[in-house]
Amino acid sequence: MVTEQRFTQEHLLKQRMPQIEQLWQTGVFSSFNTPEQIKIHYALISKAELNDWIVIAPGRSESYLKYKEVVFDLIGNGYNVAIIDHRGQGLSQRELDEPHKGYVKDFNDYTTDFNHFITEIVQPQCTGQLFLLAHSMGANISARFLAQTNLDIAAAILMAPMIAIDAGIFPNWLGRLVVSVGYFFDRLFNKQSAYFFGRGQYKDKVFKGSDLMQSEVRFNYFRDLYKNDKRIQLGGVTFAWLNAAIQSEDFIMQNLTTLKTPVTVMQAGDDNVVCNKIQDKFCQQLNTLHPNSCPNGTTTIIKGAKHELLFEKDEYRNQALTKTLDWFNQHKT
Repeated sequence: MVTEQRFTQEHLLKQRMPQIEQLWQTGVFSSFNTPEQIKIHYALISKAELNDWIVIAPGRSESYLKYKEVVFDLIGNGYNVAIIDHRGQGLSQRELDEPHKGYVKDFNDYTTDFNHFITEIVQPQCTGQLFLLAHSMGANISARFLAQTNLDIAAAILMAPMIAIDAGIFPNWLGRLVVSVGYFFDRLFNKQSAYFFGRGQYKDKVFKGSDLMQSEVRFNYFRDLYKNDKRIQLGGVTFAWLNAAIQSEDFIMQNLTTLKTPVTVMQAGDDNVVCNKIQDKFCQQLNTLHPNSCPNGTTTIIKGAKHELLFEKDEYRNQALTKTLDWFNQHKT
């Protein structure tokens, strides 16, 4: 079992940042163009003595620049790391004139980009096994990818996966109806998709009452990062993005038969960003079809944790990283 002492702790983060930055500067930072000429940025951080790779699929609005501490800890535990900035966010190219709009026409566009990244860029450099660590929207993309690919991925972790968005106090069917009707009129009246109700351009966030994490140290680090680098700022989602997300949820649940890679779901116990009930349903059905996934047909719950498990307080983050590496180690050959 992985020991928690191998991970950076909150009270040491500032002290360790020079080491983290030193490792980060050894990375390869590049991009590729999609067939429609959208530029996708990525980072590869590796050590010559390591053979296995973890591919990270970040969540919505995230950039790989946010993951420096995570990369440092994963490499410290024996894995090279590859991480992508999904189209429309991070350093990757935006598709609309308004760069703050969270937009994609179809989640399959994300999946196609991700497939190219792994097969054409990461796999040729990997002399060991490939593992997949995906967060939130990245987990949705990764579930689609795993259901569609024949690539040999040794194991995958879907962390606080956005199989479905949390509709809050409203039932799921009502949320879907609102998005469907809104998207209909959005296409009718707007040349480029509009922000969903109540959403807008990027705004500086405050820690108090955050839905994302309970670590003020890590929260302030990311707040400063986004405040100082306007290239990675992203606002709220559009009607088109929400419509595509709903379609992607349906696609995933309808294609579990072909999702044969060993997968486990790590659930944040106090998550109100994504729908934990749909995660439970996903695990139950996937385990029935593929008993090597979601042991006992259940999610792995980090009780008390909020959505961003990899950036939470140590008591939650340590658990999440330990369970992640234990799952990967189980599937090493």
